[in-house]
Amino acid sequence: MNWIILIVAGMFESGFAFCLGKMKEVSGTAWWLWGAGFIICLSLSMILLAKAVQTLPIGTAYPVWTGIGAVGTVLLGIIFFNEPASFLRLFFITTLIASIIGLKIVS
Repeated sequence: MNWIILIVAGMFESGFAFCLGKMKEVSGTAWWLWGAGFIICLSLSMILLAKAVQTLPIGTAYPVWTGIGAVGTVLLGIIFFNEPASFLRLFFITTLIASIIGLKIVS
């Protein structure tokens, strides 16, 4: 169950990075709304991470959480912010995913 909590925490990490990206594009009320989304996603991500590490080793949980957030953020950037999807970028995202899976397997 705590692995599922950790995965959701990583998704919320991508969510707060996405909100930051949207805050860069808007102003006024929309900026404050995306800022509220940032605070909510950040809080949920940290709370869920704290819950997950009650039973998972921190040396595994933290890199997995960070990796999920990094992969999710890169994918969101490619899909929503027109960031480049070059071969090397996708290659290294794939190696990051393989590393996350490897950490899960060995723990």
